[in-house]
Amino acid sequence: MKNRNKLFGVLVSLSILFILYALAKNYFIDPEATGFLSHKTGLKRPIKLPVWLNVMYVHVAFACLAMASGLLNFSNRIFKKSRKLHRMNGYVYIVSVLLVVITSGYMAPYATGGKISSMGFNLLNMIWPIITITALVQILKKRMIRHRNWMIRSYAFCFTNMAIHLITLLFEQGFGLGYADSYTIGVYGSIALLLFIPEVIIRTIYKSREN
Repeated sequence: MKNRNKLFGVLVSLSILFILYALAKNYFIDPEATGFLSHKTGLKRPIKLPVWLNVMYVHVAFACLAMASGLLNFSNRIFKKSRKLHRMNGYVYIVSVLLVVITSGYMAPYATGGKISSMGFNLLNMIWPIITITALVQILKKRMIRHRNWMIRSYAFCFTNMAIHLITLLFEQGFGLGYADSYTIGVYGSIALLLFIPEVIIRTIYKSREN
């Protein structure tokens, strides 16, 4: 229980910091995404900037909402106080994930790094909703522990953007690769990492007999 509380505390801190950073950067500091778009070279189709930016704003908003709503549903206090609130918030999370995936699907063809990166995002856009819907199916079947475990797997993907940029930074600054190549490695590396970390958490901190 102590380890779970520590993990939740870390999640709260990371989530709040990332949400504040994402909102500030994308809506106030660089609303035109000038810095990010400067790395997109050699695109086979031109970006319709007003449309792309609006899609990005929606994408960021629902990514933040997914992160916040998912975090709230890991709170035992909220779960014990109101199962109805937990359930409603769960549906907010699912809708948010689906909207993040849909908007990501629009932006994938314009991904930094070209077609290979686009394929990585398309793979991600299949994996995340499948995992999330699996979590929903498990709770509809009253399998509480399995539902929790699948939600842990799903929530990990809320940190995709963070993982991509950390891995990109590592390979660009640490190994001297170009930004585009580092970003492509970041896309695939984040998928592998965010599939691996939840399994470690489930098998250690949340180890329990499934019902």
